[in-house]
Amino acid sequence: MSVEIEDDRAAGRLWAREDGRVVGHIAYFVLAGPVGALVAVHTIVEDGEEGRGIGGDLVRAFYGIAAREGVPVVPLCPYAAKWAGRHPEEAPPASEELVAAARTQLDADPSQW
Repeated sequence: MSVEIEDDRAAGRLWAREDGRVVGHIAYFVLAGPVGALVAVHTIVEDGEEGRGIGGDLVRAFYGIAAREGVPVVPLCPYAAKWAGRHPEEAPPASEELVAAARTQLDADPSQW
């Protein structure tokens, strides 16, 4: 089976599904303001699905979506940040200003978590 990635912008979720069942997801939000960065808050791989590359597939797809939309990614999620550090050719770093703005927005509305 191959993992399919689905962006549910309204829910703030990037889903990984295999044979119709969720095997992982990224919780994210869109940064308010003129830039509109995508902010990865948390990456989850379901129990029993670890070690299959699903987390990496999700983060790679997340950066791909941002690239197609012409917006940066702010990886507040530790997993996404670590992945970005290992793949700088696919994951350009966000400016410190964008990171600060994303943290401020998340602190003001923790429901985005």
